[in-house]
Amino acid sequence: MKLEPQESSDSIAPPTGSQRWQKEGHSPRRAFVTSDGVQLSYIRQGSGRPIVLLHGWSQCAEEFKHQIGPLSAQYDVIAVDQRSHGESQKVSYGLKISRLAKDLYELLTRLDLNEVALLGHSMGSSVIWCYLDLFGPERLSKLILVDQSPFLTSDPDWTQQELEDSGAIFTAQQVSEIVAALRSNEAEKVTRLVIDQGVTQYATPEMKEWLIQCNLKMPRDLAGTLAYNHWHMDWRDLIQRINLPTLIISGRASGGTSWKSQQWIHHQIKHSQFEIFEEAEGGQHFMFIENPEKFNRTIIKYLS
Repeated sequence: MKLEPQESSDSIAPPTGSQRWQKEGHSPRRAFVTSDGVQLSYIRQGSGRPIVLLHGWSQCAEEFKHQIGPLSAQYDVIAVDQRSHGESQKVSYGLKISRLAKDLYELLTRLDLNEVALLGHSMGSSVIWCYLDLFGPERLSKLILVDQSPFLTSDPDWTQQELEDSGAIFTAQQVSEIVAALRSNEAEKVTRLVIDQGVTQYATPEMKEWLIQCNLKMPRDLAGTLAYNHWHMDWRDLIQRINLPTLIISGRASGGTSWKSQQWIHHQIKHSQFEIFEEAEGGQHFMFIENPEKFNRTIIKYLS
């Protein structure tokens, strides 16, 4: 698949998050070992009702640095590096959404967390959907789904409506090509193009480079293995059966997910809430980094 750098325009003022972005200190780390022997690193801060933050494919818990502090003023915040991501142990096994969901279940069990609000960005939402499929709503109270399509890989026989509802952005051939590139000497180039397509034109070079370095903490071949599984998962039937309180957040200009697929999710889940960030508000795939002020206000209001 050919990935093109996004074009820029001067017609919209940059969101405040892009103007203020800066590096911050590291939060204290803890760890636990999964049932199959993998050490997972996580950040825990604050007290009160628990909220667990799940990053996306090839990302890391550190990317929630703008959320951990503000949320921890009222909540027990846990941000976990999923296996082979971030500071967690790098292994070549268990790189499937089903195993990541089991890792989540084991984390909640180990920490004895109940009435948990789960926030999943991108692939983190798929992990939530798989958790519900395997374990039901056990231990959960609310869901926050941030910019994840129900099914990323298209069927050539789909109608235009089916394409829009699913949010598919790849063909099966394109998935194979990207996975192959991630296993080659083109891996870093592909990673940089993916990040470039996930932020607005107002994201600073420092912000983009930091996101790239977060991604590169996961070995690229392992990222390819997980991508192949993740991008072929179809969650549409599961989404229609969700009955927990749910907030869906999307970016109007998101390069990773069509906002129309997020609207479809909203229509499937009864009594769900839908918040969309316009492009001028940092409304891309990483809106929680580009516009943390609005993002955090939205989350706190929903959880209150």
